[in-house]
Amino acid sequence: MAFLQNIQLTLLPEQAGEPARLKEEVAKKIRVRREEVNGVRIIRKSIDARSRSQVKINLCVDVYTQGTKPQPISYPFEYKEVHNAEPVLIIGAGPAGLFGALRLIELGFKPIIIERGKEVSDRKKDIAQLNRNNGLNCESNYCFGEGGAGTFSDGKLFTRSKKKGDCSRILLTFHQHGAQDEILYEAHPHIGTDRLPTVIKKMRETILAHGGEIHFETKMTEILVKDQQVEGIVTADGQRLLAKNIILATGHSSRDVYAMLHQAGIQLECKGFAMGVRVEHPQSLIDSIQYHCKNRGKYLPSAAYNVVTQVKDRGVYSFCMCPGGFIVPASTGEGECVVNGMSPSQRNSPLANAAIVVEIRPEDLKGYEQYGALAGLRFQEEYERLSFQNGGGNAVAPAQRLVDFVNNRSSRDLPKTSYLPGIVPSDMHKWMPPFIRERMQQGFKDFDRKMKGYLTNEAIIVGVESRTSSPVRIPRDPESFQHPQIKGLYPCGEGAGYAGGITSSAMDGINCAEKIYEAKQ
Repeated sequence: MAFLQNIQLTLLPEQAGEPARLKEEVAKKIRVRREEVNGVRIIRKSIDARSRSQVKINLCVDVYTQGTKPQPISYPFEYKEVHNAEPVLIIGAGPAGLFGALRLIELGFKPIIIERGKEVSDRKKDIAQLNRNNGLNCESNYCFGEGGAGTFSDGKLFTRSKKKGDCSRILLTFHQHGAQDEILYEAHPHIGTDRLPTVIKKMRETILAHGGEIHFETKMTEILVKDQQVEGIVTADGQRLLAKNIILATGHSSRDVYAMLHQAGIQLECKGFAMGVRVEHPQSLIDSIQYHCKNRGKYLPSAAYNVVTQVKDRGVYSFCMCPGGFIVPASTGEGECVVNGMSPSQRNSPLANAAIVVEIRPEDLKGYEQYGALAGLRFQEEYERLSFQNGGGNAVAPAQRLVDFVNNRSSRDLPKTSYLPGIVPSDMHKWMPPFIRERMQQGFKDFDRKMKGYLTNEAIIVGVESRTSSPVRIPRDPESFQHPQIKGLYPCGEGAGYAGGITSSAMDGINCAEKIYEAKQ
C-alpha cells in the first residue's frame, strides 16, 4: 500500500475535528491542491494543553495522493479450526481469558472457558437491577461475568507497562471485533461502556466459531492435581473437566478462589495494593482546570487528569479516571459497599470521577498477620464492611463533600451525583483507617496545588474504592509462567497479581497462551 508521505501536524481543535478542514491543512503542509489529497489516515493523536492560551492537537497522519487511497485495515490473525485440538481450560472470561483463548486458537489449541458469571446481555440485566438498588447477584455484577470488570468500567485501553509486549495486537483485536477507529490512534484510547459489550460478544462468537467452548454460570470449586501436574477442575455442579493446562484468570475479586487455593496448600503471596475513595467533580470544573478556558467547545473531549504525590513514604494517586462518567456499585458480596467508575464512549456525563487511592504495603497490615498470604484480602474486606455499615443499606454509598473531608467536618448535605443507587452523608474522616485517611487528606491538598480549584466542596468523595488490584499474588516461574508447585497451572492477569487493567491483562493472557505453546515444542 503506497502513500505519498507520513507527516506531523499541530492544529487547533476545530481544524483537527472537521474532516474538510483537516484535509485542507494537510494539503497546505505538503503543498498540493486539496483535490489532490485522496485520503488522510490518522496514525497518532494527542492533546497538548500545556499552553494557557490555546489547546493544540498533535497529529501524525498518512497522506494519500497520486492515485493511492487508504485501504481497509488488515489484521495479522489466523484463527485455526480447533474443535478436536488439545484442550486448555481457562478459568475466567475477562480480558486475560478472552485474549488467551484467541491466541490459543491461533496456536492450535482448543480453549474451554469456564466463567462463573453470565454472558454479557444477561449480565446487563443484573447490573440494571443493582443500579436501581434492587439487589446484588453475587455471581453476575460489575466484576463477574463475560468480559470481566473492564466491560462495565469504561473500556480504557491505555497501559504504561511495556514489559509484557506490544499492545497493538490488543487494539487491533478489539477493532477487528467492532471497536471504533479512534482506539488505533488516540493517545489514551477507550471503547466506552456502551460499546464494549457488543465487542465482547463478537469475540465470543469468534472463539466459538473456531471450535472453542465457553461455559457460563459455571463455577470452579477445585483444581485437580496429581503428582504436581494439573489434571483438570471440578465445578460447583460436580462436573469434572480434564486438561493438562489451565490458565487461571479469575480476576481480582474471586476471593473464594484464593481461599480454595489456600486451603489446598497451594502457595500464595501477600502483595501491595491500594485503596481509597472515588472523588467526583463537575466535568466543567475539570475542563476549566485542564484546558484553561470556561467552555471547552465541541471539538475537545471531556478533560481527564492524572495526579500523584508522596505522603509519609506512600504513594497517593488517581486511578481509573473517568471523564464524563458515572460512579457505579462494584460489590460482589452481601454486606460490603464498593464503588468503581465508568464512562460511555461519548463521555458526555456532566460529572467526572476518579479513584484516589493510597499505596498499601504488606508491612502496613498490622493486626492481620495471622491471615498470612490473605492478610491484605481480610483488610480489604473489613474496609468494605465499614463502608456498608456507614452507607444507606443495599448499594447506597457513604459520601462526604471534599473540603469537609479534608478538614474533618460533617457534610450536612450533598450535591448531585452520578451514582444511581444513591448516597448518604457520612463522616468518612471518622471511620476510615487513619493511615489511609491522613494520607488522602494531605494528598488532596497537594493535588490542589497542581490543579488549582480541585479542592472544592462542589466535589464529593464516595466510599469505597478498594478493588484497584489484587492484594494476593499467585506465584509463577518467571520463565515458564507456571506455578512453582504445579506443572500446567498458569496464574494469569489481575487476579494472579500480574496485570492492572484491560490491556495489561489481555497481554498477560496472550503471554500465558504462548508459554503453553512453547512448553509443547
